[in-house]
Amino acid sequence: MALLPPFIRAPRTTVSRQARTAAPHPVAGLPADDEVLLDVPDDRLGPALVAAGRGTYEAAADLLAGTRERAEWEYRDRYATRLASFADARPEWFQEWRAAAPRDPDVLLVAAQLAVDRAWRSPARAELLREVSPLITAAAQSDVRDPVPWRIALDHARGTRAGHKYFGELWEAAVRRAPHHYGCHVAAKRYLAESWHGSHRECFDFADRAAHDAPAGRLVQALPVRAAFAYLTDGCGPEVPRERLDAAADRAIDLSARFPASDPWPAQIRNLLTYVLVRLDRREDALTQLRLIGPYATSFPWGQLSDDPLGHFLAVREAVCSGLPWQALGQPRNGHGEPTRPGDH
Repeated sequence: MALLPPFIRAPRTTVSRQARTAAPHPVAGLPADDEVLLDVPDDRLGPALVAAGRGTYEAAADLLAGTRERAEWEYRDRYATRLASFADARPEWFQEWRAAAPRDPDVLLVAAQLAVDRAWRSPARAELLREVSPLITAAAQSDVRDPVPWRIALDHARGTRAGHKYFGELWEAAVRRAPHHYGCHVAAKRYLAESWHGSHRECFDFADRAAHDAPAGRLVQALPVRAAFAYLTDGCGPEVPRERLDAAADRAIDLSARFPASDPWPAQIRNLLTYVLVRLDRREDALTQLRLIGPYATSFPWGQLSDDPLGHFLAVREAVCSGLPWQALGQPRNGHGEPTRPGDH
C-alpha cells in the first residue's frame, strides 16, 4: 500500500446568510431556498432518530441489527455514525440501550464510534484515543464479519499517528471483510494523505486503483472525486493535470446517475461532485447535479469551507444559476487541520 501525502482542510469562507432568505430561483428543477435542508436522514434512519429523540432505543436497535443481518455494510457505517452523533447530543436513549444490552454488537459499534468522536474533539486527542482502543476491539470481536469497526480503527490510527506497519495490518483486516467498503477507503486515504503532505498525484493513484477495482455503482467510485476536492482546496504540491480532475468528476457523474433524483442516500457524493464541477467551470454539469440533489444539502463538503454549510451551499447554487464565478463567494480565510469529526462517509 503506497504512502500518500496529507491534505490540509480547505480554508473557510465567509458566506452571507442572505442566501437563506433569498427568493426561489427561477431555474427549473430546483427547490426554493427555504425548502433545502441539511443532512436529512433517509427513510430508514429517520424513524430511528425520531424514536431516539423520544427517549426509546428499540428502533435504532432494529435498524442496526438489520444492516448486520443483511451485511449492508455501507448503510451500517452511515447509520452508526449518525446514531453516535445523536447519542453525543442526546445520550439518555443510548445509555438505556447500553445498560439493557451491553454486549450487543450494535451497541458496541455505536459506543466505539461515540468514544472516538468525543476524543477527536479534545486537544488531548491522541492520549484520549488510546484510552478508547478497548471499545474498538470489543466492537470488532463482536461480529468478525463487520468491516465498520475496522473503519473506526483506521480513523483511530490516524488520530493517534500510528505507524505505517500497524496501519497496514488494520487495512488488510478491513479489506478482507469488505474489499470495496467506501468508509474504509476514505479512512485509508485520509491516513495516507497525512504521510507526505502535498503529493496529490499519489493520492489520485490510490483512489483511481480503488475505483477501478470496484464494481460500478459502489460508493468507492467517488473516491477519485474526493481526491480532486482535496487537491482543489489545498495550496501545495505539484499540479495535477486537468484531464485527471475531469476523469474523477466524470466517474462520479456516472455513479450519481445510478441513483434516483432527490435521494438523501447519494446526496453527499452529489454535493461533493457539485463543488468539484464548479471549480472546474463545468457549469452545466454542476447544474445537473444540483437538480439531482434537490432539497438535500450535506455538511460535507460545505462545512469544510464555511461555518455555515447550508448558507454556503445556497450561495454556490445561486452562483451556478446566475453565471457568477466561484471566486465571487468571497476570499477564504485561514484554516488549519482537520474537521472536528474523524471522518465523513
